[in-house]
Amino acid sequence: MAIFFQLSAYSLRHALFVEMLNMRSFLRFAVILLGSLLIAAATNFFLVPYKILDGGVIGIALIINYIAGIKIGLAVICCSLPIFLLAWLKERDIFYNSIAGLLASSFLIELLAPLQYYFLYYIEIGSISSAIIGGFLMGSGLGLMLRYKASTGGTDLLAKFMRRYIPLNVGVLIFLSDIVIIGAGGLLISKETFFHSLLTIIAGGVATGLWTLDD
Repeated sequence: MAIFFQLSAYSLRHALFVEMLNMRSFLRFAVILLGSLLIAAATNFFLVPYKILDGGVIGIALIINYIAGIKIGLAVICCSLPIFLLAWLKERDIFYNSIAGLLASSFLIELLAPLQYYFLYYIEIGSISSAIIGGFLMGSGLGLMLRYKASTGGTDLLAKFMRRYIPLNVGVLIFLSDIVIIGAGGLLISKETFFHSLLTIIAGGVATGLWTLDD
């Protein structure tokens, strides 16, 4: 009888543990989906209409889209491949925590792209407001994922690797890389693109900071 109760208790603990893992997996999946949706909405509805850039890999993908017309989601994946290969070789945990966010955000960016026309038809927003709102949504999507130990990868991963060789804070490295990206965009596209994009990365940084305030 004692053995029966011990086995029952063990089975119950095991079942509860599995259930907790399933709930955590579901919550993490929901967070990645919501965060990616915010990033996709920011990209299609607020940044692309005014040729505004974000920092990181999405910013590079937007430059490629504005100049060459290549799909943003595809450009994001292609630009991320070298960084994810490095993560696979050096930081396997970071790779697994980021790959889902990369694929989900790239897919949703393309999924929402056809809705851009309808959004702009019913909602008219100026370029400055669009830059700020787009940046805040982008930062909220990233911050939400970071809060639950996920991300879309990109330059934040690269900054973590660079930190090993450059004695600067990861946040500083990310900000500097963002400035380089939007600076290049300003030269290749227009000075308005640079100034609007600067507002975007500032708003995005504030939003990300608010979501990760307790970390």
